[in-house]
Formats: sequence, C-alpha cells, structure tokens
Amino acid sequence: MAPAAADLPATPGEAGSVAARLLDWYDAQHRELPWRVAPAALKSGARPDPYRVWLSEVMLQQTTVETVKPYFQKFVDKWPDVLSLAAADTEEVMKAWAGLGYYSRARNLKKCADLVASLPGSGFPDSEAGLRELPGIGAYTAAAIAAIAFDRPAAVMDGNVERVMARLFAIRVPLPEAKPEIRRLLEKLVPGQRPGDFAQAMMDLGATICTPRRPRCMLCPLRSDCLALVEGDPELLPIKAPKADKPLRRGAAFVAQRDDGSVLLRTRPERGLLGGMSEVPTTGWTARFDGETTEKAAPFPANWRRAGQISHVFTHFSLELEVFLAKVSGGPVPDGHRWSPASTLHGEALPTVMKKVIETAIPGATRAPRPGDKA
Repeated sequence: MAPAAADLPATPGEAGSVAARLLDWYDAQHRELPWRVAPAALKSGARPDPYRVWLSEVMLQQTTVETVKPYFQKFVDKWPDVLSLAAADTEEVMKAWAGLGYYSRARNLKKCADLVASLPGSGFPDSEAGLRELPGIGAYTAAAIAAIAFDRPAAVMDGNVERVMARLFAIRVPLPEAKPEIRRLLEKLVPGQRPGDFAQAMMDLGATICTPRRPRCMLCPLRSDCLALVEGDPELLPIKAPKADKPLRRGAAFVAQRDDGSVLLRTRPERGLLGGMSEVPTTGWTARFDGETTEKAAPFPANWRRAGQISHVFTHFSLELEVFLAKVSGGPVPDGHRWSPASTLHGEALPTVMKKVIETAIPGATRAPRPGDKA
C-alpha cells in the first residue's frame, strides 16, 4: 500500500531532498523568460527587479506565458519602471493592455503603480503581508512576488503547482476543495535557501513536464516520490469539481463607419465588466440580462444591415452578438461617442469581443499596419 499523502515527505530531510532535486533540475532545464533572472545570474549576484516580477505576475493571471510575452515587452519598453507607469495616462495603459482580457487587472495595475510610486523610496513592500495591501495583489501574487523578487520562503501556488502537488501526494479531494491541503503540504517543501527559484521550478515543472495531458514522467526529477505514478495514472489527477453551465446572453452591436473610414466608439464606465475600455454602441446586455438583438435598437437612424454574428466567452457567461453595419456621411455624434480614425483604430483600448465585432463588419479594420502596407 502506498504511504499516506501526509507521510511523504514527513521530515525536513526528505523535504530538503525533494527541493534539492527540483532545484538541480531547474538549474539545467529552466525556461528562458523575459521577466526572469536565470539561476546562474542569481548566483553571480544579479537580483530580480520587483517591478518586472510584479508586472509579469499580474499579466500571467489567467493568461498563458506565450500570450503575455509580447505584452510584457511592450509595457517595459514604454514604461521601464514603476515611476514611469505611475506617470502614464490611464487610457494609454488600457490601450496597451487591450487583448489581455480581465480588464480590472489593468485598472488595478495603474492604481498599484500610483500607490507604490508614493511610498518611501518608491519601492514594493518585501513581505507577503505588505504586498497584499496593494491594489490587485491577492494571495498568490503576493506570495509569488515575495518569493521571486525578495527570496522570501512563500508557498506559491498556481494551477501548475496545484497539479504537481496533487500528483506528488496523490490527492483525490477535488479542486478547489483540496487547496488548503495542497498549501499545507507545499509549505513543508519550500526550502529556506532559494525559495524564489523553487517557486519558479515548481511552475516550470508543471508547465513542461507534469502537464495536464501526457505528462513526461520519465523526465521528472521527482518521479521517485510521486504517489500518483506509484498508483499508476498521474493523468487522472488532479480531480476537478464539475463546472456549472455558463448562461448564454444575447445582444446586438452597431458598427458605424464614416466615409473617411472612422468608426464610432464610446468608452465604457470605469466600474463593471470591461470597465474603461472602448466599444462600438451595443444594446444593454449584461452577465444577467439579454439585450435587444435587432437593428431597431441602433443608436441613431441609418441604413443598418446585418453583417454577421460573433460569440465570446466571459468568465461567468457566454455572449452572442448580432452585428450590424452602417455607412454614414457624418452628422452629429451621439452624446458620449467619438469618431476613431481608421489609421489609429488598432491602438484603441478595444477588448477582444469588440475586435471580433468590428472585424466581422469591417475585415482588417483593427489590424495594426504592417511593413509594406499601402498608406
């Protein structure tokens, strides 16, 4: 019979062995990431930049590494430190964030930069408790910054780490109910030396070896300790509670294009879904209610014609929008609206759902110019 999860590892020596083998693997196999300081550089005295660690961790919330890389580079090129980001215009930050989703993260990013810039020395707090006081920083992000930027012995637990731990200890309690037990076991493994590298090693192990499907167990540095491997099928873990069906909401979106190619936009209220982002006029759909779905709900009379339909999935609901297009010569702009020139439309703070809408009506309209494009 396999030992109980809580019995492996049971002593600091065994825990130290797990951490040591994982760190040896990380030294040789770590991912090269633009926000990361490699182990060799750390050993030579280099230190992580808390600003870059914070920025990357906020961007990586519910977003993949490959998606984040170009956004991260764009941000640090434009705002290389927290003071420059604090001095930036909020609308410019929202524009740079457009496409990353979960737009409350961008609003909190700016608020956090403003607050950190006002602190003595304009530096981030170096403890989990201090970091938790900042806007947009929850338990996971605080632990990650404390460990990676300041080498604090924090238990950093993202989805990759949860999967590694659930398999290592054969935890059969479904997620998210299993999170407290996973955290308790992870805290036993965190080493006093190199806790930041340990946190990143656990994430890399889950991302590259202990993957959701077809884990590469024979390459895993922890395979000799893995209870799920002993029991025969690591891929069955972690167990996840069934997800509730997402409600489907419907509405309509109206793309008005002027003769010069400009598109009519407005800015959503700061609070709420997609707060502060740009959009074409739409009917009053929300996460709880449908909106009108016909051209009768258009923001002004015009020769509206149906251009198609788009679907988009939010965290708590799915959305279908009927898309209507009208070509107009001009006229008064409805209150709260503006014309966005065709040449700069790609730079608007358009969420993905609005890019889908505009592209359905005017293919290529939101694409940034490429070298060789005709003026």
